[in-house]
Amino acid sequence: MATRSRSHVAARPSSRRPRRRLKVLLALVLCGLLGFLISPLFEKAIQQLTLPLEYQSIIRQQAAAKGIDPALIAAVIYAETRFDARTSPTGAEGLMQIEPATAEFLARRSGGTAFTVADLATPAVNIAYGSYYLRYLMDEFGSSGQSTNTTELLALAAYNGGETNVHRWLADARGRGQAFTIDDIPFPQTRAYVEKVMQVQQQYRQNYARELGYRA
Repeated sequence: MATRSRSHVAARPSSRRPRRRLKVLLALVLCGLLGFLISPLFEKAIQQLTLPLEYQSIIRQQAAAKGIDPALIAAVIYAETRFDARTSPTGAEGLMQIEPATAEFLARRSGGTAFTVADLATPAVNIAYGSYYLRYLMDEFGSSGQSTNTTELLALAAYNGGETNVHRWLADARGRGQAFTIDDIPFPQTRAYVEKVMQVQQQYRQNYARELGYRA
């Protein structure tokens, strides 16, 4: 009986070795996971989820060609579709949600004789037309001595709320002898849209400086 007891006691340490190995393995896995979570790669992945950016080379190209802040183009795409191209219930198309009638007007204005509405499904075409429209609106509502911030504000209001409405709001503000501000936008949806785009524009400048061409 004594021999059996010693044999049983002697076998117990060996049964603990797999448990120790499992604990060590789990500890290593947890350390690796922790290292990943605090790594720049993880931070980049989270940033891409919360503030996505795609087609940066197209955005840079169009921004340079149209004389627009690349972060503004990215911010409009974010506000419109979060870089997930779709057709809206009203028929607006693609990344920058361009209405077919607006696109056809821009095509005539820019000499795009081969353009078809189906082309708006192509990211490069959609961003090109959306950027052209932003430039057109900035020229429409820009004036001598006016800050770039105000010009962009007016262009964004028109992009969302329509040119005719913005002309009326601007005339009302000038009739009161006041400079136009975001508070002069009477449509809550348009006011919220402009606020969102201008806020996200700053975030794109800060978080994607290299991708958007602000620094090498």
